[in-house]
Amino acid sequence: MIEPTTAAPRRGVPLWVQIIVWVFLLGLLGIVALGLNRAQKRSVTVQPGVEIEDFTVPLYDEYQYNGMNQVSLSDLRGKVVVINFWASWCKPCEQEAADMQQAWTEYEPTGEVVFLGVDYVDTPTNAFIYLKKFGITYPNGEDLNVTLKRPISDYFNIQGVPETYFIDRNGVLQYVQVGPFSSVEQIRAQIAPLLE
Repeated sequence: MIEPTTAAPRRGVPLWVQIIVWVFLLGLLGIVALGLNRAQKRSVTVQPGVEIEDFTVPLYDEYQYNGMNQVSLSDLRGKVVVINFWASWCKPCEQEAADMQQAWTEYEPTGEVVFLGVDYVDTPTNAFIYLKKFGITYPNGEDLNVTLKRPISDYFNIQGVPETYFIDRNGVLQYVQVGPFSSVEQIRAQIAPLLE
């Protein structure tokens, strides 16, 4: 004779586990939404026509500006500022390095234009090798905003390197070059209207 088998009653997930899972998922969703909101705000911060927030860049020893170990954007008010984000490992950066240096050499004596190189995701050793290799003499420093304690590249929301920002005498961003310049003439063309 076959004995009837009784199946054990099926139990669901305990209520307390369900609550913990839902609280975790809602918290995670909130964090993602907050991050997206911050990224969205940051991406509209540095559009042409917007005044750039003051920041301070620590400069490499041999690449100081007027003897200063660090430079703030506010220190450069009244001058046209060209900020170039670069890295030693970046091949497109190498394409424009000589043109950036040539433009700096032309504008430096006037005192009206300041170039500022910001070394992105790099090591100081590799940065110095790159700067020496291309004979770069304009002020350069690491991607660190001493004032805001975060990378300058975060504030500018850069997409990659090289990227170059042209800021007028009043601290207003006028032009952004994503990717390398192909000639010194292109660099001059962005600076000239800012000197008028």
